[in-house]
Amino acid sequence: MIDKPHHLPHRLGLLSATAADPFLTEDLLKGVQGHGGVDLAKVVEPLPEDDVRWEVEPLRELIEDAMHAFRDNRTQADGWLAPRLHATLRLTRREAADRRLWSHLALAVAPDYVAWRHFSASTSKINPARFKGALDRQCFSRLWWAAEMFRNGGDYAPVEAACANQDLIHSALRRDLIDHRPTAQALVRVLGRGVATTGREIEGLMTAVNAAGATLVYDALAPDAPRDPDVSRRWVAQAETAPPVPRRSLPEGPEEEPVPEESVTTLADFFTDLVESAPVRGRSA
Repeated sequence: MIDKPHHLPHRLGLLSATAADPFLTEDLLKGVQGHGGVDLAKVVEPLPEDDVRWEVEPLRELIEDAMHAFRDNRTQADGWLAPRLHATLRLTRREAADRRLWSHLALAVAPDYVAWRHFSASTSKINPARFKGALDRQCFSRLWWAAEMFRNGGDYAPVEAACANQDLIHSALRRDLIDHRPTAQALVRVLGRGVATTGREIEGLMTAVNAAGATLVYDALAPDAPRDPDVSRRWVAQAETAPPVPRRSLPEGPEEEPVPEESVTTLADFFTDLVESAPVRGRSA
């Protein structure tokens, strides 16, 4: 598998899809050989130098710790890395929606992690989307957004639970309904009940939840307090003085109010009923 680039940037930048293409070589996608990093640095758009958030060293250390800790089970790295990546790289949602940032992180800072985590034995290649794809597929953006959507206020424990199921985060991040906080927490609760565990069951659940959302207003069924944008802005602004994220315990996220428990319970019960009644191919009646 490839090594980290010989030339690591000191700061994150923006790497467009067009600029990234020449570096997605067959050798890189086969995990045979990476790039040195010098030529790639020439096509990167810099970010403001007075913002501590763009420093690469804390991210690189976090990524290397993940590869070491989960060398025997790489998929488990998602649940560990997602909350810590989110708490280390404190972004606004607008910033996190910029694919160029994630492409730079994947290609310039940690292509070895992308290869380590997403090399497919069945195809003997890495899907290029893991380097510069959609936000729900790209190696690092999918983890950041999973943490953003599944955290319960400042509590990242639901993120660990969600990321333990690859089918859930892949299916959920493609749907707008997950932006309703009680829905996200209820989905994690349903997984914890063990009523939806296989990929088919998860997809059946998400299809049923999405279909029911066309006729039901989840905000009315399970109300939630509106997000306070000032909380997120303060949390981002505190990046300059934030300590490194802990490795053995979960970090603390933005100090938002948690989702009302009654709303989570109401939706979890409703979704459980949907799972039990949803047609799932291969499941006995």
